[in-house]
Amino acid sequence: MTQKSVLTLVADHTAQPTIRNIADAARQTLIEAGADCAAPDWLDTDRAVDILFDGLDTETAKTRLVAAGLLTEIDYCLQPSGFRRKKLFLADMDSTIITVECIDELADFAGFREEVSAITERAMNGELDFNEAFRARVAMLKGLREEILQQVFEERVTLTPGARTLVQTMRASGTYTALVSGGFTFFTSRVREIVGFHMDMSNELLFDDGALTGVAAEPILNSSAKLNTLESLRHEYSLRREETAAIGDGANDIPMIEAAGLGVAYHAKAKAAAAADATIRFGDLTTLLYYQGYRRSEFVQA
Repeated sequence: MTQKSVLTLVADHTAQPTIRNIADAARQTLIEAGADCAAPDWLDTDRAVDILFDGLDTETAKTRLVAAGLLTEIDYCLQPSGFRRKKLFLADMDSTIITVECIDELADFAGFREEVSAITERAMNGELDFNEAFRARVAMLKGLREEILQQVFEERVTLTPGARTLVQTMRASGTYTALVSGGFTFFTSRVREIVGFHMDMSNELLFDDGALTGVAAEPILNSSAKLNTLESLRHEYSLRREETAAIGDGANDIPMIEAAGLGVAYHAKAKAAAAADATIRFGDLTTLLYYQGYRRSEFVQA
């Protein structure tokens, strides 16, 4: 039979119990809803599984699985089975590829962490205009020396678990990878090198005699710029929309998440999660590899 859709289930990477019972129950639920299901295909023993099915649209499948209470404590992705391994991948940086918000960490040294963090939170929730919020936060960094930025990078910037494995595995499969951030080039350039992205784009902080001026170069890289980068690279490499993926966690990522063939929200704010094709709520970034059908044995360990 020709398989048209696939359900991928991924257990929390820190969890010990098997998800075999959930996988079996999910397959039975799909069959009872009228789907023709293949046997579970384990991408990683007891941790990640594909269930290929035909004869049932993904929205109906999701409705039935949710009603059965099978998707509450695991990560999952429901999608067409074609074009799963993406050829273009765009990723947000702060709170996605790395675990912190760099601007909040810089504000800590400037004495404005509480104020800046509050603005960051509201901007990520989509409650503020990004450009205005960005300029207001950067202004509070005025006077910070460049060596403070290096200190923040060395002492506070930590890669999200699975980041290097995700990017290196996709690169090994021929995917073009881009780090696109509403943050700062000082950090994206360094993270790009460590993780292995092909390129990075972000905002450039301006210095005067080694100290921040409190402004950044215009135009600001915002949600529209992220979307434009996705579309530009897609056309440059002559790719179908279905061959692209994007991941992020905040409102600034929504346009590129919605435009990608597979838009993923990573431990995200509510608006970003609602806009995404799939979410990662429990696992690390290697979950996105399972969503693309990669087996654990194919991961490039980095």
